[in-house]
Parts: sequence; C-alpha cells; structure tokens
Amino acid sequence: MSATPRLYVAPDLAPGGQLVLDGDQAHYLTRVLRLAAGDPVRVFNGRDGEFDASIAGSTKSTATLDLAARVREQAATPDLWLLFAPLKKARTDFVVEKAVELGAAEIRPVLTERTDAETVRVDRLQRIAVEAAEQTERLDVPPVRDAEKLGAVLASWDSSRLLIFADEAGDDQGRPWGGEAGRAGSILDVLQGVADGPAAILIGPEGGFSPAERSRLRSLTYVRPVGLGPRILRAETAAVATLSLWQAARGDWRR
Repeated sequence: MSATPRLYVAPDLAPGGQLVLDGDQAHYLTRVLRLAAGDPVRVFNGRDGEFDASIAGSTKSTATLDLAARVREQAATPDLWLLFAPLKKARTDFVVEKAVELGAAEIRPVLTERTDAETVRVDRLQRIAVEAAEQTERLDVPPVRDAEKLGAVLASWDSSRLLIFADEAGDDQGRPWGGEAGRAGSILDVLQGVADGPAAILIGPEGGFSPAERSRLRSLTYVRPVGLGPRILRAETAAVATLSLWQAARGDWRR
C-alpha cells in the first residue's frame, strides 16, 4: 500500500484539473499531515477512478490540489448489500468498517424486534465508511442508508435480489436456540447452489430473530436461510464471516 495520503472527494475528476478542499480534509492535509506545496496526494470519487495529485497551495481553511494522471480506472463493486441489526456503538462501527473492507456495495441498518441499539447515527457511520474506503484502496464508498424496520424493508424488497439471512435457530421452541430440527443448510452449500446476481446479507441482533420474523423470512421465495456452523456467533462476527464466504463463493475473491 502506498504511503501517499488518499482522499475520497465529491467533485468530478479529470487530468489537469484542480480541486479545492476545505473543512476537515484541508485541515487533515495541511495541519495534521503538514503537507506543503508539491507534496503528493491520491484522490478518488467513486465514479472517475483514482488520480495522482499534488498540493498546489493552501490557506488557513483550504487546500488546493493539482490533478495529474488517472492511475486506476473505476472498477465495479459486486452488487452485495449488508443489512444488519444495529449493536452497541463500538460494535456497530466495527460492522460498518469491516463491511466496507469486505466489499459491500450498500449498508443498511435494520430494526428488528430484538434490536438493542436505541439510535443510529447514519452521518457518523457514513464517515466511518469513507475512512475505511480511503484506507483499503476501494474506488467507491458504499452508502449507509437510514435505519428501517425489518417489516418495511421486506415489504418494499425487489424479489430479484437474493436475501441470505444468517439463521442459527431451529424449529423446537422448547429447546435452547430451537434445538436441531429445522436448522438452515451450511452457508457454503447454499451459496454454491445459487446463481450470480444481486444479493444481500441479513444479520440479526444478539438475541436472534423473533419466531415471527424468522417465520416470515423463511416464507419468502427470494430468501435463503444459512447456517454458520456449530457455535453461536456474535452478530459482528457473523457479519464478517458471511460477507467473507459470499465473496469467496460468489464475489470478487474468485478473481
């Protein structure tokens, strides 16, 4: 990985252009990193690829960049969304950061009956997504959507998008985690049996989905329940594991 600072920016990018940064980005370049005229920077905007640039000048509140050559063409991201029940603050931050690292194209907090978090600061989570993209060489930044109730999400779902949900429960209500009857199939077996195409992963809260939620999910034709092994995983671990396995079986880890 290059040691040259790398920033996500909003404006269009083209060779020979100029870019004026202000606010936090200008402060970061000129006050935190103490870059001066001529120092290199890399920039990307999620549309035009990545460009070499250099500091042309700065004021107390701005930094001006001269754009040089495009060094990477824009590349497509696998059409995979992550839907997850928000957790406590640090653990939600972790899920968003790792989802960006693992190539999720969109991140959607979903409120379930057993969701533990009281509020979801989407603006803060979007900043985490930007920082993760800058650090991990992604050429795009996945949007973090506003939190929605699971019922509303399912009511408006496009059935052409496969929904994979981590279902660790069985069907026996009298046994811990539902016993063994009715357990979902192994995630790799399920993923190897589906076609490439738009997909989403749904991770529930620490207490799992309620019986009513689980029953509704399993009744939908576009939903595939999957099991993640013999141990009950923490929600953030389940998110990382499921994203990783999807990328290996159906995503861009196959390249």
